[in-house]
Amino acid sequence: MDATSKPTCHIVRPDHSYDGKQGLSYFQGIAAETVGAKGLCMHLLTIPPGVRAKAHLHEAHETAIYMLSGEAHTWYGDDLEHHVVVHAGELFYIPAGVPHLPANLSTTPCTAIIARTDPNEQESVVLLPELERLVPV
Repeated sequence: MDATSKPTCHIVRPDHSYDGKQGLSYFQGIAAETVGAKGLCMHLLTIPPGVRAKAHLHEAHETAIYMLSGEAHTWYGDDLEHHVVVHAGELFYIPAGVPHLPANLSTTPCTAIIARTDPNEQESVVLLPELERLVPV
């Protein structure tokens, strides 16, 4: 999007996906790259059964998740020492800079809407491979 153009409204159809640094595929959504967003990013994520993301954090950006269907396990904290299960219909908040690792341990896909205060889809993602061994799923 041209930085000099006047902001306007956009419809984004999530019919294209991209592979994130986290090891998951995301459906294209609202972001600087698609609509010129300045302060947020929102997209759809479906995690197939038995799949987990790479341990990571988002530098200086908050994340809000609304679980549409299924359930996702998430380990979080400096050593991924905390664990929650987010079920369909629940919202989950991840503060900026908090390491986390989501996984779908069920036999059915789980789908969520994810919103971040980073308008760029992947710029704030920091992989934490040293934490991978702490979650034995």
